[in-house]
Amino acid sequence: MAVLVGFFHGRLTLAMLRKVILETAYNSISLYVVLFGAMMLSKLLTMSGLSVGILGLVEGMGLTGYGLILAIIVIFLVLGCVLDSMAIILIFVPLFAPVVAAQGFDLIWFGIIVVVVTEIALITPPVGMNVFVLKAVLPHLPVLRIFRGLVPFIAVGLVRLALLVAFPAISLWLVTHV
Repeated sequence: MAVLVGFFHGRLTLAMLRKVILETAYNSISLYVVLFGAMMLSKLLTMSGLSVGILGLVEGMGLTGYGLILAIIVIFLVLGCVLDSMAIILIFVPLFAPVVAAQGFDLIWFGIIVVVVTEIALITPPVGMNVFVLKAVLPHLPVLRIFRGLVPFIAVGLVRLALLVAFPAISLWLVTHV
């Protein structure tokens, strides 16, 4: 419908439509390649028993409870500086979920924590993938200014993360009351 309205008002041409369709196809294919690769890697890691090995490594290091969650959060924050959130989630959640479940944590809560951490990681320096997306949209703004503008969002995100980790009932209330 939007395409038809654009044509009738003269704001959309066939050349523009072709360009948009090609860009959409390219982005979709790129996304599906990452998704497919992550799914294959996840299956491979599961079949190889790496999750069991990681569980043994974590137990050997003495990381339990919230120390383990804090270590996972730090790993996700570092990964989020250089990887896309979907790639992080699809590759690393299958590795960490059995370890988190073995520690007695709720996996729904862990999923919420992972999403919040990856959101924060995608805007944190030094790389911050979403910062460069914003830079592409607003080329006149220097990257340093964009990072300075994100400081309040990072701070609020970290406070939200701390509250969700400290009080799991916040994220689980709806699940337990429905």
